[in-house]
Amino acid sequence: MKLYFGNTVTTITTVMIVSLVGFIGYSIWNRGSINFWGRRSLFVLAYGLVICCLAAARDGLDKTIQSAIDGSCAPGIFPLVSIPNLIGCIGAAIIIIAAVATPIAKSQHAREVWFYIMSGGVMLKIIVMEFARIFR
Repeated sequence: MKLYFGNTVTTITTVMIVSLVGFIGYSIWNRGSINFWGRRSLFVLAYGLVICCLAAARDGLDKTIQSAIDGSCAPGIFPLVSIPNLIGCIGAAIIIIAAVATPIAKSQHAREVWFYIMSGGVMLKIIVMEFARIFR
């Protein structure tokens, strides 16, 4: 429990991750009644970016980078070159590609597909990072 509710940052990050996963699940479950997929993609992009920043602070990514540059502090919980960081970058690339493609898409069906792709990138990042935190 301390891993997810140990301090304010971990608690807020955990609650926000659960709410984002719930939003994605709700959107997929009720996909037949959704008319504006671009708005949902924008929400996932913006809210996911906030979560990403909090998770990076939670995991000490800034300390890992500073330690790699000048060694003036102890690194965070993941090494700079590690599977979680590499998969996180791949997930971020998927999200960015979907974010650029969504406004260009001509139809709501195409925007729906890009929403699913973006959500897949989000879920990839969440699953890999959280499992890596548990089993480190």
